[in-house]
Amino acid sequence: MAKLIMTLDGAVVREFPIDKDSISIGRKHGNDIQLNDLTVSGRHALIVTMGEHTYVDDLGSTNGTLLNGARVAKTLIKHGDVIQIGNYQFTYYEDEQTEYEPTMFIQAEIEDTQVIDPNAVKAPSAPRGERLAGVRILNGPMAKKVLELRKPFNTIGFNGIKMAMIARNADNYTISGLKSNKLRRANDVPMLNGKPITTAATVLKEHDIIELAGTQMEFFYFD
Repeated sequence: MAKLIMTLDGAVVREFPIDKDSISIGRKHGNDIQLNDLTVSGRHALIVTMGEHTYVDDLGSTNGTLLNGARVAKTLIKHGDVIQIGNYQFTYYEDEQTEYEPTMFIQAEIEDTQVIDPNAVKAPSAPRGERLAGVRILNGPMAKKVLELRKPFNTIGFNGIKMAMIARNADNYTISGLKSNKLRRANDVPMLNGKPITTAATVLKEHDIIELAGTQMEFFYFD
């Protein structure tokens, strides 16, 4: 049976089996999946199964629904796709034989036009002088997925542990390590091109390889 793996800040929160034709997601009571998140609309999205295919259907939500980092309306989803609703991510798994590694979830960025509430003041936008960049996952269950680095500060990590921060500056992107006493294995140390990432900011170059707990991702600029 297919399922959704719900994560928050990279940590696995819960699994939801897709055991009926339609699963509603939203902030209000009565949804199949209720999210206590002010960036989520009352009835935000549906997961709809029709025959052998499953779709994500945005219900006209205020902040939108992202699929692998791109805003969508009604779209077919496939094994390994990541749906972002508010601050939560849902990874779609359709193959029971495929094991997922909870430490491999990396937080995708929410569009910086999101609305917290109708009276909220819009947060400052990210620097616009530098070209937009992203990271492309090279291995693991999220292989080939692309995450945009739109925000001034973008944290990456695993299993709820923030390991590094990518900063978007006026003329470049930099990466720096974040200290944590929760890292227990030597290979948990984040790496850049095979070398440990320190707390000092390092300028990222096109095609640099970042590695977190065995997951590799390539830094690149969008055309």
